[in-house]
Amino acid sequence: MPKKILLIQDDPSDVQAVREALILSNDGAFQVDSVGSCSEGLERLANGGDRKADDIAAVLVDLSLPDSTGIETFDQIFLAAPAVPIMLLSAAKDEDIARLAVERGAYDYLLKDRVDNHLLPKILSSMIRCAGNAEAWFQEKERAQILLNAIGDAVASTDIDGRVTYLNAVAEQLSGWSNEEAVGHSFEQVFRIVDGDTREAVPNPMMLAIRENRTVRLTPNCLLIRNDGSEAAVEDSAAPIHDRRGEVIGAVMVLHDVSAARAQSLRMSYLAHHDSLTDLPNRVLLNDRLTQAMALAYRHQTALALLFLDMDRFKYINDSLGHAIGDRLLQSVAQRLLVCVRRTDTVSRQGGDEFVILLSELTQAQDAAARAEEILLALHAPHCIDQHVLHVTASIGIVVYPDDGVDVETLMKNADVAMYHAKSSGRGNYQFFEQSMNDRAVERQSLELGLRHAIERQEFVLYYQPMINLTTGAIIGAEALLRWRRPQLGLVLPAQFIPVAEESGLIVPIGRWALREGCRQARAWQNAGLPPMRIAVNVSPVELRAQDFVMDVRAVLNETGLAPRHLELELTETFLLEDWQSTATVLQELKKLGIRLALDDFGTGYSSLSYLKRFPIDTLKIDRSFMRDLMTNADDATIVSAVIGMGTSLNLRVVAEGVETREQLAFLQEQSCIEGQGFYFSQAVPAGEFTRMLERGIVIPA
Repeated sequence: MPKKILLIQDDPSDVQAVREALILSNDGAFQVDSVGSCSEGLERLANGGDRKADDIAAVLVDLSLPDSTGIETFDQIFLAAPAVPIMLLSAAKDEDIARLAVERGAYDYLLKDRVDNHLLPKILSSMIRCAGNAEAWFQEKERAQILLNAIGDAVASTDIDGRVTYLNAVAEQLSGWSNEEAVGHSFEQVFRIVDGDTREAVPNPMMLAIRENRTVRLTPNCLLIRNDGSEAAVEDSAAPIHDRRGEVIGAVMVLHDVSAARAQSLRMSYLAHHDSLTDLPNRVLLNDRLTQAMALAYRHQTALALLFLDMDRFKYINDSLGHAIGDRLLQSVAQRLLVCVRRTDTVSRQGGDEFVILLSELTQAQDAAARAEEILLALHAPHCIDQHVLHVTASIGIVVYPDDGVDVETLMKNADVAMYHAKSSGRGNYQFFEQSMNDRAVERQSLELGLRHAIERQEFVLYYQPMINLTTGAIIGAEALLRWRRPQLGLVLPAQFIPVAEESGLIVPIGRWALREGCRQARAWQNAGLPPMRIAVNVSPVELRAQDFVMDVRAVLNETGLAPRHLELELTETFLLEDWQSTATVLQELKKLGIRLALDDFGTGYSSLSYLKRFPIDTLKIDRSFMRDLMTNADDATIVSAVIGMGTSLNLRVVAEGVETREQLAFLQEQSCIEGQGFYFSQAVPAGEFTRMLERGIVIPA
């Protein structure tokens, strides 16, 4: 395809000379389109000057035209089509102007009297070819520029002396220098890179790459100090730039801003060693610090102590008030623990409501006791969370290194054992570890392990103690009492295993079994033609707080066919006082089923009378502790009389527990107490023996 040449020339002879030189002697390589004025040329360029294949490939222009002369002519043409190569046709007298035009962007000039069919085609062909190469180079440069600005890393280059020659957009943003500002400055001025630990300048990676002719990487933990003084964590690599002969002529560096990644890594490392809720060191970090503290204590022949702290009845708060309140309570506890220790000590959260305090560099074990007392006192103060004023206590187990263990595992295990001993000693106290505690801990662990399989192995059994009408002597009810017939060990009483079952949560399935079995047996007696009577089943606080308790009770009644009015659930007074709002809701739902509710151990708690109105209680059971000294202690006799009178006034059934003598029975009858139970009538017996007792009828001894 012929190359289109725009000739801007008003002299016909000159136009003819150009046509002959390009067309007649070059076999159609060129196509000449001529105009006679600058304005016509500008118009033609406006319609075909974007260098498409079928448009103008080059311009030949005379500097002397009817409507424009001199350098102004070139300037107008160049401004109209800066991408089209321009050749000037000049008279000898205008040669200086032609040279100026070349300096301002023209490809070259040719004197009009030198135009011939050999020189002009050669110059034009070379000019068009060079222009094509320049355009390709320009496009390649544009693509490279776009690519360098599109990548997420900073790119900078220097010459062989280490002066900046280029910054991409990311490098501008990272350094705080624009490309125009940075070019010509030394690399160290634009990129101030220091060691993050020592704050000393690191060796210039660009100069290292140039001198050693190899790729160079920054040392870890480097910081870039930006132009405004702010800092960024960076990683980079610098590589030498070579010319065609393989000689080093400069260097290029790629920098990556790793501030976010490094901060995330540090955060992840922190979270791996700290509790996310309280921000305290977790188990992993505590073990590390404990190991170091033991090494120092061994070297300096000093002691250290470990305090294992567990919140008392925290699960009750969590279940009744919700996890959000429970979490904030744990945060409050954590803050108070920190106030009670020194900077050299460690407060750690192990999970749940368990905390461990490492007291390093102790002079005597009694220092640990003093710290434990301070902690218990600090935690005892009310915790105000939202609208709730919470009173909590804690149980603390204390071990001392090296007396109670010389490794982390042993110390932690023994501290845990001592903490459980503190709980079993009444809670809200601390206990030092003693070897005998381990024996009890092993026994407790054996109990828990046995309890986990007792239901499936059918090792539980219910015994029944009769409730007696103290006027007629008739059996009017039975209290179902749980027993564990443990293989090789015989009958285990509730006092031995119920606390373990409650702490482990096993009391829930065990309680469900007892409820179902008690209801089944009561229905079986009715089916055998024996008089209907109420069956009383004890309910643990853990059971009552369990989810779906009411639903499970309803299911048991439906399954066994026992009428709700024949079931009585016995609750402890102290539990009712812990959270009367949520407890009252559950009890109201049980009452809607038609179930009777009894308040066991009445009189042993505090504020008992003020709570009777709030709960739908049917029965008060006078605690056996008042019956024991009834005949010798005037105060106990007064209390029993008062409870009987109060119950009668409130239309509540009153049952006296622990009746063991004829004199106690006579006192109760005199006070018009209607019901009682105790060894005087019968101890708890298996279902078969109780059946025979029912068949006999009256059980009051003669």
